[in-house]
Amino acid sequence: MTTAVVVGNPKPASRTLTAATHVVRELTGAEPTLVVDLATLGSAVLDWSDPDVNSLVEQVGASDLVVFASPTFKAAYTGLLKVFLDRFAGGSGLSNIAIPLMLGANTTHSLAPELSLRPVLTEIGGTVPGRGLYVIDSAHDDPATYTEWLDATRPAVNALLAASAR
Repeated sequence: MTTAVVVGNPKPASRTLTAATHVVRELTGAEPTLVVDLATLGSAVLDWSDPDVNSLVEQVGASDLVVFASPTFKAAYTGLLKVFLDRFAGGSGLSNIAIPLMLGANTTHSLAPELSLRPVLTEIGGTVPGRGLYVIDSAHDDPATYTEWLDATRPAVNALLAASAR
């Protein structure tokens, strides 16, 4: 099984990255196979001919489970993540499970993963089990923050992973 984390925070090694890695670890019991911290790619993410970024898109698209994570900016995910997601072909860019995860300062934008990120992930071929995950960034490192969502989502993720393994 291959798993990936794609983080659209403009700050490298962010709390968003920590949260996304935690989600993969809790869903699968292992570290992500691939970590794409988009902030570390610099202007290459804007160059559609960049072979390294194109390879990352292929690897992410072929992963069994991908957590797409972003801080919440103006009730939406970041432009950095949008630029990366634009590289995926509509309806066939992702092949399996896509988890929308967004962090924000308070609950004001708690529907942002459902309203802004989930539709894009499904449009490019991802299967989103359950609801998107919204985490208050000040609690990103508290495992209890994720418990309810994990309890509700883990069974669907496990069923989808088992089905794809057959």
